[in-house]
Amino acid sequence: MTGTMAESDASLFTLEPAKPAGQMHPQALAYLGDAVFELYVRQYLLSLPNHRPHALHREAIGLVSARAQARLLEEWMPLLSEDELEIVRRGRNAKTGSMPKNAEVLEYRHSTAFECLIGYLFCERKFERLKELLDQAVRKIGG
Repeated sequence: MTGTMAESDASLFTLEPAKPAGQMHPQALAYLGDAVFELYVRQYLLSLPNHRPHALHREAIGLVSARAQARLLEEWMPLLSEDELEIVRRGRNAKTGSMPKNAEVLEYRHSTAFECLIGYLFCERKFERLKELLDQAVRKIGG
């Protein structure tokens, strides 16, 4: 394996959603997108030389925060297709039951939209596009 995940390499993730991603509630897509992004960030952190558990945890928290995700979404906006922008809009406007303690309302809405897009691309099995965006995020994070 070369370190990249092609569409055929995602055979671990074979469960189909109960309905098409475009019909899923944005919060459900964000729920999945949060996990996918966190897994990607953890994989990225393990590709770096420092593997001390406390350092890994501290770095991960900073990268998956609402503020960091909102900034990454802002970077992505010019790169998104019309369909992707619609998913972002749905995620941003989704009603949420609670707000995290450490996030502003706008940051939280944008981070939800960010996670919603990731969840959508994952459910739609658009792994090449997902990887392209996540790689762009890691380049921004790392450099």
